[in-house]
Amino acid sequence: MAFLLKLVFSILLGNLNKGRGHETITIFVFVKRGLAQLKVFFKVESDLKALDQVLRYFDELNQPWIPKKDWLQCQLALAEGFTNAVRHAHKELPKEIPIEIELILEQDSLEMKIWDHGFPFDLNAFLLSKRKNVDQFAANGQGLPILQKIAAHLSYLRTEDNRNCLLIVKHFSQLKLPELTNE
Repeated sequence: MAFLLKLVFSILLGNLNKGRGHETITIFVFVKRGLAQLKVFFKVESDLKALDQVLRYFDELNQPWIPKKDWLQCQLALAEGFTNAVRHAHKELPKEIPIEIELILEQDSLEMKIWDHGFPFDLNAFLLSKRKNVDQFAANGQGLPILQKIAAHLSYLRTEDNRNCLLIVKHFSQLKLPELTNE
């Protein structure tokens, strides 16, 4: 738990030191079954220019014990999920309607949730049609099948408050766990 508390303070200090203390980012630390869990929640405008901000927040969570390949796959998944929300779900909506993102870092996994306000979309039907009609050279439509390969769990569900939630869960491989101390 000590390493996650250090992480929270480094994120807070990093945001303040970079002049980004005025933006809304919520950070929670939970202990569940003896394991620490870090939750980061933020909202961004529905604009592709906000991808830089999303990836900055994401990169601040990186830890030395997370395998680089896994981290890069998570980064790709988050970027793909966010850009899909902007380009498709929010296509006809004003950019001021936010996209909300929650990142949940545990010792062995990362869970990413991306909420949008678009129309419902049947992710499973889309992925099934992609498997039947494989076109490796297609210019569009390759992102979601890539997400499916990266994720241990991938879903896109309508919530009770008429939003959609893209859930991406990635389990880390070959962790380089730090020595945990009671500092």
